[in-house]
Amino acid sequence: MTTTTGTYTPKPGAAPLPRMIAAQAVLETKMLLRNGEQLLLTIVIPTLLLVLFSSVDIVDTGAGEAVDFLAPGILALAVMSTAFTGQAIATGFERRYGVLKRLASSPLPRWALMTAKTASVLVTEVLQVVLLIVIALALGWSPHGGGAGAAAVVLLLILGTAAFSGLGLLMAGTLKAEATLGAANLVFLLLLVGGGVIVPLEKFGSAGQHVLGLLPVSALSDGLRDVLQHGAGTPWGDLGILAAWAVVALAAAGRFFRWE
Repeated sequence: MTTTTGTYTPKPGAAPLPRMIAAQAVLETKMLLRNGEQLLLTIVIPTLLLVLFSSVDIVDTGAGEAVDFLAPGILALAVMSTAFTGQAIATGFERRYGVLKRLASSPLPRWALMTAKTASVLVTEVLQVVLLIVIALALGWSPHGGGAGAAAVVLLLILGTAAFSGLGLLMAGTLKAEATLGAANLVFLLLLVGGGVIVPLEKFGSAGQHVLGLLPVSALSDGLRDVLQHGAGTPWGDLGILAAWAVVALAAAGRFFRWE
């Protein structure tokens, strides 16, 4: 291109990687928030469970108000529903309809696409957490922990998101879309009952408690409960379990994810 002030040579090429990741994360967030079924799973169901089980004395949750036990578990459930179940189903059908195949041919690296998807999950979770906290406080929830507890809660939520995101992407990238739909919903229901979300793990006996305590949703709900209900310090054990799940799941997703 020549002008009166000089010559300009076009420089075609991809945008900077951080800008590509941010743009893809915005797109993923918009699509997630526009999906009515995903909103039902990620917002409506956790909210209904929190209100129902806080108002009806169905499960013996120990001393204190039921909402003090339930609120941390429902927060963990919200993370699982968004980062695992919702993302697995959405990504599985994107893979089936060839969306991921087209994205794989773009300048955006595959790991960057996974990063953008995880970032969109985090944005959605912020909205979930704020909504659930407001509802729980209205129901009489009295959280503990202070500033140090808040930092521990944020770390738990981030590691939980990474773990569930990796598991969701692994499932979506290895199974067919229909199988992902069924398996993700089945896992959601099983972990809802056996993951310490609304039923204390002590109800499953000593052996069951130790085994189920190694699940990511159990580690997340127990860690949140230790801080927010009991005012304990940083739950390093639960953080270690979540970190291990996150590393293994994300590594496996990156290794075995099939784009076609």
